[in-house]
Amino acid sequence: MAYTSSTFAPLRHETYRTIWFASLASNFGGLIQAVGAAWMMTVITSSEDMIALVQTSTALPIMLFSLISGALADNYDRRRIMLTAQSAMLVVSIVLTACAFLGWVTPGLLLFFTFLIGCGTALNNPSWQASVGDMVPRADLPGAVTLNSMGFNITRSVGPAIGGAIVAAAGAAAAFAVNALSYVALLYVLFRWRPGTPASTLPRETLGSAIFAGLRYVSMSPNLEKIILRGLVFGIGASSIQALLPVVALDLVAGGPLTYGFMLGAFGIGAIGGAILSTRLREIFSSETIIRLAFSGFALSAVIAALSPSAALTSVGLLIAGACWVSALSLFNIIVQLSTPRWVVGRALSLYQTVTFGGIAGGSWLWGVAADRYGLSNALLMSAAVLLLGVVIGLRFSMPAFASLNLDPLNRFIEPALGLDITPRSGPIVIQVYYQIADDDLAEFMTLMEERRRIRIRDGARNWALMRDLENPGLWTETYHTPTWVEYIRHNQRRTQADAENTDRLRALHRGEGLPNVHRMIERQAIPPVDDVFHKAPIDLHH
Repeated sequence: MAYTSSTFAPLRHETYRTIWFASLASNFGGLIQAVGAAWMMTVITSSEDMIALVQTSTALPIMLFSLISGALADNYDRRRIMLTAQSAMLVVSIVLTACAFLGWVTPGLLLFFTFLIGCGTALNNPSWQASVGDMVPRADLPGAVTLNSMGFNITRSVGPAIGGAIVAAAGAAAAFAVNALSYVALLYVLFRWRPGTPASTLPRETLGSAIFAGLRYVSMSPNLEKIILRGLVFGIGASSIQALLPVVALDLVAGGPLTYGFMLGAFGIGAIGGAILSTRLREIFSSETIIRLAFSGFALSAVIAALSPSAALTSVGLLIAGACWVSALSLFNIIVQLSTPRWVVGRALSLYQTVTFGGIAGGSWLWGVAADRYGLSNALLMSAAVLLLGVVIGLRFSMPAFASLNLDPLNRFIEPALGLDITPRSGPIVIQVYYQIADDDLAEFMTLMEERRRIRIRDGARNWALMRDLENPGLWTETYHTPTWVEYIRHNQRRTQADAENTDRLRALHRGEGLPNVHRMIERQAIPPVDDVFHKAPIDLHH
């Protein structure tokens, strides 16, 4: 599939364009709020790890709750989920503003409010990111994901500087008030949006089953595992600059809130540049090369921040950091979306975010503690070492190529007519598929069956096994279980166009008449309801 060459091509689509601009306003307020919260913490406490915990309290909910949010995004109306999340964050922001104006905010209370805002973000993000694929055609998806990163970083380049000015002029409470107002436009646009949601013929998965299905899918997808591992390392290493930047502005370059805001602005400007160049970079370099450059560039920025006494020089380093930040995270996000079918994309994105933001949350705390114990500069240098370790890890777990599989539903499965009257919840169901394989084809057959096993388990099969008949060695039986009949139907409907090659090649190897024979059975245990073993009356030996 050919992708659009312009980063801005997705803005042609009205729904995406409208929500993108509304999100821009909301992100703008969020960045101003973040400046206010970080600077308020530096005023009400002198503890560097408490200052770093401001970022942790925002990122931690994403780590804790994103997987649940992803399951909700794949099984419920994503628009309603986003409306709920945005409304909740509006209420929290209003209460935080009131407490700040009244002078009631303590370090613990500030962390509590930022944690609640992070919970809203955790609920909103999987639904928003999974919805992008519904708003634009697949060819525009990489550009749309990059535009999302660019939009956030446009606000990052301007919002912190204005946030610093607001804090300097009117205090942190005014910054919180601006954030509360910023939710209004997005709420209005979401309220008016009426997405076309395809009707499902199957009952909704339970929350626990949906979460387990997402974990199973990712665990059986090697490409996703590589992305998640690299995202974790990048999150841990790259969290240092943003978590410690208020202290860098205050101590290393002897600045104030305006300096902090402008330094964050430099990070945002670098991110915008990285987003604009990302399409061109993907045309020139492989995914692994881009990620290695991002790790190395961010490590260089951390070294500059650690050693520079000048706000100007540190800001130059932050330009590099911003470009590397958006290049890495947007590429991770793009490959997750292109490697995942629509039925599970929310859960795959949420698991990626859970691990990456877990790295950011844990790294923020780690570098705060390291700064307290070993000094601010040493903490930044240690984070640079972690980022360089991420480059080395790429030698073993390299990023998958930037390519797209056709993950549209295969739609070959036709529900069979059954001779037994069962309900959707009846089960367990046992499936046996019979193949007649020539000896000359055994090596290819076993290779295909290894891939078949991964596909089956990924899509919900259990107890998969492959057996060879001892009396007829050319006869092979593939067998697996599903808990219920409806889960068997769901398992088959999850098959994608990309899986068709495996199925077609197996059918081509089959030497029997027609297609491989499939038997579907329901498991029953032959245990009598009443114990019919005769028991003699006990003999009383005392008489």
